Amino acid sequence: MAIQMEVWGKYACFSRPEMKVERVSYDVMTPSAARGILEAVYWHPGLRWHIDRIHVINPIQFTNIRRNEVKSKISAQNVRSVMLGGNKPLYINTAEDIQQRAATVLRDVHYVIEAHFTMTERASAGDNPGKFQDIVKRRLSAGQCYHQPYFGCREFPVHFRLYEEGSCVSYYQNEPKHDLGYMLYDMDYSDPQDIQPMFFRAELRYGVLDLTDCEVVR
Repeated sequence: MAIQMEVWGKYACFSRPEMKVERVSYDVMTPSAARGILEAVYWHPGLRWHIDRIHVINPIQFTNIRRNEVKSKISAQNVRSVMLGGNKPLYINTAEDIQQRAATVLRDVHYVIEAHFTMTERASAGDNPGKFQDIVKRRLSAGQCYHQPYFGCREFPVHFRLYEEGSCVSYYQNEPKHDLGYMLYDMDYSDPQDIQPMFFRAELRYGVLDLTDCEVVR
């Protein structure tokens, strides 16, 4: 069943995986990021979200910022050692590991997400699409979420509401085609031992990123 969700915020960063050190955002929200926002509002094992379209309301604008990040991660070898009774550090000392990095992020973002959900085999006997749709709409209208949704990074929070205003007016509504190149679609978790990224050729058509007929490649 279909849902329309309006989301907006001051900054966003949907990081390109080909950039290894400095963060550089895609031009628009990725489908997996849109799914994550919906799951922050309502997740249930009995349903699975599918993103249909992303309407780009505001113009695509970039800005540069500097962010403090840590340059290391907790050692897996230390974790194994502690599990076997060893005495190894299981923390990151930010005073020593902090590092300032540049980031190219989006600013003044505004989207309308069109999505639908399907029932899964984990739904209980009392679950049904109408019940789930009512719950989602009620949570969107009330501004409820399990955790604060964000645009790519946790310091870029998402403002959201249920969208019930008919057709969306995009900044690019008079532009037939805007090629965005290859973009991350989602991660394939079908084999937990070999998780693979999936990509697609992204095109804005009159301000809409239509995912219903996109061709996904690995």
